[in-house]
Amino acid sequence: MGSKTVTRADLSDAVHREVGLSRHESAELVEAVLDMISDKLVAGESVKLSSFGSFLLRDKTGRVGRNPKTGEEVPIEPRRVLVFKPSQVLKDRVDAALSK
Repeated sequence: MGSKTVTRADLSDAVHREVGLSRHESAELVEAVLDMISDKLVAGESVKLSSFGSFLLRDKTGRVGRNPKTGEEVPIEPRRVLVFKPSQVLKDRVDAALSK
């Protein structure tokens, strides 16, 4: 498997090739979509992209952790975390690609 990370530039190039917008318009479109997703998450809302997956916010409770090196107990504060839950369509597509 390749270890290449997909960047914003890669996404805007794909939009440029597939949709036919100019490179500048493609980059603006990708930025607008990512900004909208970010804004909704910051506002505490979940984001669902049909046939792709959902970005969800989860509240984690505080707990006592342990420093593995020293064994010292350390309190871990409650926090909100971002999780991604892939759709069944995406899972099936990835499974099919990996089973070839």
